Amino acid sequence: MSDEDPYLWLEDVTGDEALDWVRTRNAEALDVLTSGDRFAALRDEIREVLDAGGRIPYVTRRGPKLYNFWQDAEHPRGLWRRTTLEEYRKAEPEWEVLLDVDALAEAEDENWVWKGAAVLRPGHRLGLVQLSRGGADATEVREFDLDAHEFVEGGYFLAEAKNRIGWIDADRVYVGTDFGPDTLTTSGYPRLAKEWRRGTPLETAEPVFEGKPDDVAVSAFHDPTPGFERDFVHRSIDFYRTEVYLRTPSGTQKLDLPDDVETSVEREWLFVEPRTPWTVGGVEHPAGALLVIGFDAFLAGERDFTALFTPDAHTSLEYYTFTRNHVLLAKLRDVKSELVALTHGADGWTEAPLGGAPDFGSADLVGTDPDESDEYLVDSSSYLQPSTLSRGEVGGDVEVLKQAPAFFDAAGIEVAQYFATSEDGTKIPYFVVRPPGAENGPTLLNGYGGFEVSLTPAYSGVIGRGWVARGGTYVVANIRGGGEYGPQWHSLAVKENRHKVYEDFSAVARDLVTRGITTAARLGILGGSNGGLLMGVMLTRYPSLFGAVVSQVPLLDMKRYHLLLAGASWMAEWGDPDVPAEWEVIAKYSPYHNVHKGQTYPPTLFTTSTRDDRVHPGHARKMMALMQEQGHDVRYYENIEGGHGGAADNAQLAFKWALVFEFLWSRLS
Repeated sequence: MSDEDPYLWLEDVTGDEALDWVRTRNAEALDVLTSGDRFAALRDEIREVLDAGGRIPYVTRRGPKLYNFWQDAEHPRGLWRRTTLEEYRKAEPEWEVLLDVDALAEAEDENWVWKGAAVLRPGHRLGLVQLSRGGADATEVREFDLDAHEFVEGGYFLAEAKNRIGWIDADRVYVGTDFGPDTLTTSGYPRLAKEWRRGTPLETAEPVFEGKPDDVAVSAFHDPTPGFERDFVHRSIDFYRTEVYLRTPSGTQKLDLPDDVETSVEREWLFVEPRTPWTVGGVEHPAGALLVIGFDAFLAGERDFTALFTPDAHTSLEYYTFTRNHVLLAKLRDVKSELVALTHGADGWTEAPLGGAPDFGSADLVGTDPDESDEYLVDSSSYLQPSTLSRGEVGGDVEVLKQAPAFFDAAGIEVAQYFATSEDGTKIPYFVVRPPGAENGPTLLNGYGGFEVSLTPAYSGVIGRGWVARGGTYVVANIRGGGEYGPQWHSLAVKENRHKVYEDFSAVARDLVTRGITTAARLGILGGSNGGLLMGVMLTRYPSLFGAVVSQVPLLDMKRYHLLLAGASWMAEWGDPDVPAEWEVIAKYSPYHNVHKGQTYPPTLFTTSTRDDRVHPGHARKMMALMQEQGHDVRYYENIEGGHGGAADNAQLAFKWALVFEFLWSRLS
């Protein structure tokens, strides 16, 4: 396309002309995709999954209580509630409802969507509840009394913004918000961190730290662990580089660490994960290692780190967490989970297994109690096995607390892992979930390939009901750009090497055909956000490999992405389009700039949300308009609310997924 953008007017998110265009495109898509019996069946079956009463109510421990946020058919916006472990063990626990978001939305005539709460430790009486209009990232913050089940009159309150707020004590918080002109970064996040005392105007809050305009964000937080109370400031320079400061009575002290490491401080320990090789104390540690040293010793100048984990060609550290006396590691070995517990004693650190995952499955640590005990909660599942939630204590027994129901018949379905060979010879793993008799049949390939996000095996009632149970093969590609093999799996494919992401995904597509799993005409692809960009590149660069494309909440105009909403925060991933040398790289794959009249493209569906304040809906709007003008087979659906997830409640989510599956079945069958 030319340098002039004929569809710039579609970036006016709520402009009358733009929304009229959206409603017209929606009507065109819905007229085609929702008229048949299959769509209604898909919608209803998926809604059953989303609203099913037998789903596991996942919990967060705060002191003696377990907290949960729950949505179902009667409570589409959700209930914030809590119970005890004794009650939780029962098939039907008795819950104490703290906040009914549906009732609040009705009383205030607002489209409130729950975005979480920060609860004061210790005591757990006061919370800072974040509510979003329509699912946007921007939130309104209100102080809430958990025992009284009501908002605190005259308590802490922040107007709608991309707020960051956390407790120091009952009368002080750290806050980052839109304080007025020049107080946000170019990414739209807080540039200032302040200390705000109860009962004082927000304008009088004490400045703690000020970042630069082109930083991603600044935040401050308090660690209330008894005996280890500390305050920190994080200055996020870009998506992968952060400066960490210790706040002291005399000011802030920058920790002597590279800005591309990830750090945490727990009790007496400082933990460091290098994202690139790091030589410290005369020892070189590889990217993806986990190192530890005494925090006070580090401040005193010692650099004798102990390596708790060192990656190899097959194994990476996915994440780590803490109990009262242990460090728990979640590893990936060729994208399959392994959990271990590390314990510090007189002879240093020792390691013991916590348990593994089902075959071709995952085990995820979803809760610990670092303040009080060595309790941990682990959620295990596979593509065919619904989630099982278990509770254990390190060194003790493990009990099953909850098991999710099955939403599709898994009899005869096979799961396998294969490796495709990318253009540079790198082996790319992918999982195949294949029903009986599905050879060369309709196949759905999913991928992401960005921001060090790993796609690990997990049960999905939505995919199972909407695709696999109907005879479709489901495939997940673990391409570079993700974190499946540690930070280097990601860093190998950023900026000037971004092409490797797209070469990897296309290699998996070709391998599926070579193995006889499907054909190009029956291969559909699906991805959202950065995965939506991936779909756009596949559409424009490799159109002959696919029979249908679904691109959800995508980035597509890579010339302007950094100017829209949170886009500037992602330049460490793709580069700066305003730098000629970097735009030269980006321009080669920017989907909006590589779609051409006269070219044959597979049928395409774009979905997005008006209320998405992370990835601008203008990306999908403009791509749709351009492709429609050029005469391509393309459909478009934009939810008028729903945020970056594309839906504000289960009804909207079921409707959206039914559209996606109906589109795919109609094109690939």
